[in-house]
Amino acid sequence: MAGAAGERWIGVAMDFSPSSKKALQWAADNLLRKGDTLVLLHIQHHGREEAKNVLWSHTGSPLIPLEELMETAVRQRYDIPSDGEVFDMLNAASREKELSVVLKMYWGDPREKVCEAVGELKLESLVMGSRGLGQIQRILLGSVTNYVLSNASCPVTVVKAK
Repeated sequence: MAGAAGERWIGVAMDFSPSSKKALQWAADNLLRKGDTLVLLHIQHHGREEAKNVLWSHTGSPLIPLEELMETAVRQRYDIPSDGEVFDMLNAASREKELSVVLKMYWGDPREKVCEAVGELKLESLVMGSRGLGQIQRILLGSVTNYVLSNASCPVTVVKAK
């Protein structure tokens, strides 16, 4: 899906946590440049078995442009949090750097879906936050970050929470 010459598709894994917000801010400050497409990857765990989840379980949702994402009805349809801080960052980055901003939803295991999205969308780079789990917690709970670092087909930048 990456665009024509000079256009880069940069992904940010976004779960609306403080660490993913830091990753978004880091990407806006350090990585994104004029004309890029910023793709927010939002993964919902399988929980609600609605028709859209089944319909898009393999391909994810259609790309949702920032203009549509700003509409309450669209956010409610996809169960996307109404986070003013994130939307302010997105609007500011979009205006300042003349970005195209889209969100892509997936349903399932975040580790696998983030890696699938990187390949499907042909992302040039991915930025994600780290919750800062200790070594024992990572072993017991697993780590989305560690999995993505090992399996993504593009460079991954991890922004630490602290």
